[in-house]
Amino acid sequence: MLIRLDGQVEKRRKKLSKEIYGTSHKISLAEAEYIYEEGTRKVIIGTGQIGFVKLSKKARKFFKEKNIKTKLFPTPEAIKLWNKSKGKTIAMFHITC
Repeated sequence: MLIRLDGQVEKRRKKLSKEIYGTSHKISLAEAEYIYEEGTRKVIIGTGQIGFVKLSKKARKFFKEKNIKTKLFPTPEAIKLWNKSKGKTIAMFHITC
């Protein structure tokens, strides 16, 4: 699940990562580019119940070059962080495991 800057909820496009890595547990550059919106300052990523999801090196570099802070936490913790977050923050939650 992806929550945009305006609060709109979308289905995660995990196929963008799965096509490259064979799993949705590693976020590809293509998925990072899809997640990104102009004006974003922070991306909170829920990594699943026990934290399987990781950023690929290219995705991490992409967010760094855009000066976007990335916070990765197991999904239950990421949801709590999202609920407290202020400012231009996008959230992506891995909710399938």
